[in-house]
Amino acid sequence: MNASVRVFALARQLAGQDSVAVELPPAATVAEVRRAIAVQHPALAGVAAHAMFAVNAQYAPDATVIPADAEVALIPPVSGG
Repeated sequence: MNASVRVFALARQLAGQDSVAVELPPAATVAEVRRAIAVQHPALAGVAAHAMFAVNAQYAPDATVIPADAEVALIPPVSGG
């Protein structure tokens, strides 16, 4: 399954675009998306390791299965004050 993952903030800067494509097995989980990003887009590996993920606009833990045609987003940690 091919999936498009929207990226924000630092991840967007590192990717040079607002989304990245990843190849996933059927019934992939968020954890598999995290690993696929690290392997298929090495510049994002550090960010993906600590990022939150959202599936269809809802924060999703690593065990969440990604439905076909789902909107997936990588949300990096933020800082500021």
